[in-house]
Amino acid sequence: MTAVDTSSRESPATALPGLGRALILAGKLGQKSAEEIYRKAQSARTSFIAELTGSGAVSASDLAHTMSTAYAAPLVDMAAIDPQRLPKGLLDVKICHDYRVVVLSKRNNRLIVATADPSDSQAAEKIKFATQLGVDWVVAEYDKLLQLVTANAITASETMEHIIGDDFEFDEASTEALTESSDTSSSEVEDAPVVKFLHKMLLDAFSMRASDLHFEPYEHNYRVRFRIDGELREIASPPIAIKDKLASRIKVISRMDISEKRVPQDGKMKLKIGPERVIDFRVSTLPTLFGEKIVIRILDPGSAKLGIEALGYEPEEKERLLQAIGRPYGMILVTGPTGSGKTVSLYTCLNMLNKPGVNIATAEDPCEINLPGVNQVNVNDKAGLTFAVALKSFLRQDPDIIMVGEIRDLETADISIKAAQTGHLVLSTLHTNDAPTTLTRMRNMGIAPFNIASSVILITAQRLARRLCPNCKTPIEIPRKALIDAGYQDDEFQAPWISYRAVGCSMCNNGYKGRVGIYQVMPVSEEIQRIILRDGSALEIAEQAKREGVRSLRQAGLHKAKLGLTSLEEVLAVTNE
Repeated sequence: MTAVDTSSRESPATALPGLGRALILAGKLGQKSAEEIYRKAQSARTSFIAELTGSGAVSASDLAHTMSTAYAAPLVDMAAIDPQRLPKGLLDVKICHDYRVVVLSKRNNRLIVATADPSDSQAAEKIKFATQLGVDWVVAEYDKLLQLVTANAITASETMEHIIGDDFEFDEASTEALTESSDTSSSEVEDAPVVKFLHKMLLDAFSMRASDLHFEPYEHNYRVRFRIDGELREIASPPIAIKDKLASRIKVISRMDISEKRVPQDGKMKLKIGPERVIDFRVSTLPTLFGEKIVIRILDPGSAKLGIEALGYEPEEKERLLQAIGRPYGMILVTGPTGSGKTVSLYTCLNMLNKPGVNIATAEDPCEINLPGVNQVNVNDKAGLTFAVALKSFLRQDPDIIMVGEIRDLETADISIKAAQTGHLVLSTLHTNDAPTTLTRMRNMGIAPFNIASSVILITAQRLARRLCPNCKTPIEIPRKALIDAGYQDDEFQAPWISYRAVGCSMCNNGYKGRVGIYQVMPVSEEIQRIILRDGSALEIAEQAKREGVRSLRQAGLHKAKLGLTSLEEVLAVTNE
């Protein structure tokens, strides 16, 4: 037998971190595998634990249980930790990020710190040196810990000191706006920490799938909140002194008047993420007691191109909508409160209709999503370009399809209806609670019943409900009486089905991830036209729609809950009956 050269074999083993040696001793990992993974980690300049879990050699759960046993450290479920309740300021955020640790609490002169690798003596020494406190490790699963480290609220000062985003730039229009502003204004808004903080907030909001960012000044504090899956969450609390410079920076790149702080303003900006991805932002300022509140709406152009299947229409609802947009003329109305997804629904329809042989014109305030091939006009009341003026001009531009951002007054409604009656397909929105009340709302605006009955062909009312996280949703037994009280019919209990409740895990937001549309799609049938012509009530229209198989918003929501897409509590919260 030939002699075995143990030096070359043992060298990597002795270089293995304590984590690797503990796994080998526990029988969870072979020595050769550990050495190979360690070499890959060094080559890729990543941590051993990241390479270990990423390769699938050991699951995050197995790793946590093994390290908890090996080092006699308590095991904690990070999915049960509320990031908003974690102590702030005990440990520098850069150390938390570099060593993948989270401070859970402080007990006397010791910190309770969650880690996936309690063998990391370097991390322990760094924390001791930075805080002058002892460290007591608790063990957490690496993937859950990593998500909490990333999602953990970061204070504005820490963000401005440690975060520099280089993977973005504002578009040329924003740059021009900055150049056009005065030298004094430019130097004011180009304050580096403010720029870094704003860019960080915009990128974080996009990566966290937020729909809106709220920058809110108060007397003694300033806060930033993101609306994620329909819920507002506080993300950062920067110093109050930042409010004026941050407002100026946002207003300059949004092409607003930087010197005007007494009246609300609207603007728009773009952010390039990578060479081909551009995100639009709609910006609104509002003077408050202690400064300007700014709300930024994220408008992802890709959302209009997802297709009608992605919106969540049921098959019969989808069929009704497709039939309506396939007609050569008439009016289609989308109704619902602010933030219910009306714009995305309209643009999805426009994207389907957008063909080389079709002339499409839109009037909006402002244009939210850029759609190539569509002639989009920004309404400007100060300059005299109102919805009504734009519509009159459209009718001289040989249009096939017209989209009006919102019908706000009788003149706009009257021109839109005349366009629908004279061979054009008109799409628009109204702010009403459901489809039947939309028709009576138009009547109250002063539109003659005959014009409503002869022009409106379909109304879609919609809401957005939070979608249950598929990773953690749990079956729940709901008493039959409670289900009937919610609106379920007796015949729906003939076939068994399962209700689910939100739980919460590291992959979601309190048990929900994303949102699902709830729709009431009501074609205006001949019988509904007769009710309109005799000036019938919304109740009569609703009863007739029900006889024709149109679900109410509550019934549509209950159907989504029955499919396991959302919870009964969420349906009851977003619909009314």
